Amino acid sequence: MDNSEILAHIDHTLLEPTADSRRIAIVCREALKYHAASVCIPPCFVKRARKNFPALNICTVIGFPLGYSTAQVKWFETKDAIENGADEIDMVINQAEVKNGRFSYVEKEIALIKDACGDKILKVIVETCNLNEQEKIEMCRIVTSAGADYIKTSTGFGKAGAAIEDIRLFRKHIGENVKIKAAGGIRSREQLEMFLNEGCDRIGTSAAVKMLIEGD
Repeated sequence: MDNSEILAHIDHTLLEPTADSRRIAIVCREALKYHAASVCIPPCFVKRARKNFPALNICTVIGFPLGYSTAQVKWFETKDAIENGADEIDMVINQAEVKNGRFSYVEKEIALIKDACGDKILKVIVETCNLNEQEKIEMCRIVTSAGADYIKTSTGFGKAGAAIEDIRLFRKHIGENVKIKAAGGIRSREQLEMFLNEGCDRIGTSAAVKMLIEGD
């Protein structure tokens, strides 16, 4: 698998709380230069990135990183992000309601955000490190039923990131129209290739350019 093939599946990410405009501009330029799938940046930078990089595919995050804001707040965040120029939305589920067993609430929330997205891509972050196996399986069903485009493993801010076992579990239980994004703790070329070979369509990482380009 060559560099360009891998980079075409990368959401080139910078979500640190102290990221400044200079660093955001760097990752935007890198995403364009190396033909990454998207750049994933905080919502407060979306409008500037759209103005400065009109050809860029811009992803941003909603309810990030904890997910326990209300569905209405997430809906507003999503509409605002899209109006500012976001092409893709990565939302965090309400993990508290998953633990409460209120799966219907979680499904309705995802459907609400998908409706706010319109024809934009919605990826649903389930934060696998906080869920047991049955909850992960239930989230596969919910993400599929709610009409989301992707199920995503992790925020990168949890106690653990992507695990290959979770990708295999997702593949068994998601619907045919749902794709998989792995994120969190992916720090080597071998891991990138492993997750892609296991069926991931996207990988979220801040280290891809350093691994693939600067490491050559």
